[in-house]
Amino acid sequence: MTSHVVKSRRRNPYAAVQVDPDSDYITPGTLDLEQLFWTGTTAQYTHVNQVWRRIYIGDEKTALERPGLRDLGVTHVLNAAEGKWNNVLTGANYYSDLNMQYFGVKADDKPTFNISQYFFAAAEFIHEALSHPQNKVLVHCVMGRSRSATLVLAYLMTKNSLTVVEAIEHVRQHRCILPNHGFLKQLRALDITLQEDKVRRRRDMEDQACKTST
Repeated sequence: MTSHVVKSRRRNPYAAVQVDPDSDYITPGTLDLEQLFWTGTTAQYTHVNQVWRRIYIGDEKTALERPGLRDLGVTHVLNAAEGKWNNVLTGANYYSDLNMQYFGVKADDKPTFNISQYFFAAAEFIHEALSHPQNKVLVHCVMGRSRSATLVLAYLMTKNSLTVVEAIEHVRQHRCILPNHGFLKQLRALDITLQEDKVRRRRDMEDQACKTST
């Protein structure tokens, strides 16, 4: 598939895209991604769930109850709903006496909001936290279903090489999540970019191997 075709389908969020002709994997269209949340069994909604090794997704109640965070062993908090309006009013000072590291993302749970601008910064915060085996990370928003889930999915894709489908299916086994339609479009675009990067790296390695052998 040429890059022109990939770019064309990137603009059409409802089309499936096969970036790598040597792979069976196809990035689903946005509607197909939405269907993943409505098929099969999923976890029951609770205030907080461990969804990956030392990563928890939670809601506002979880974020505000500091003794509960201490009992969980949380050392890092990523607030995906920072700000005054319809968000969770915590901040670094809220956790200062617990010696917790804090990262805030001022995201609106609206399909038009560009949450992708925070994908790599949030993933790096989580990645750095988990580089120390004693640390645990809470990623939360108001309900722990859309904004926080989106950032965790992006982390799993960028730092653990999961496809968007693998990331969604894994997290759904542990928590009831439902990123909004616009966030799914942005995760789909990230998936395509990561697949393109993977193909590019493989071809660079193949080119280098050819040059070495000649």
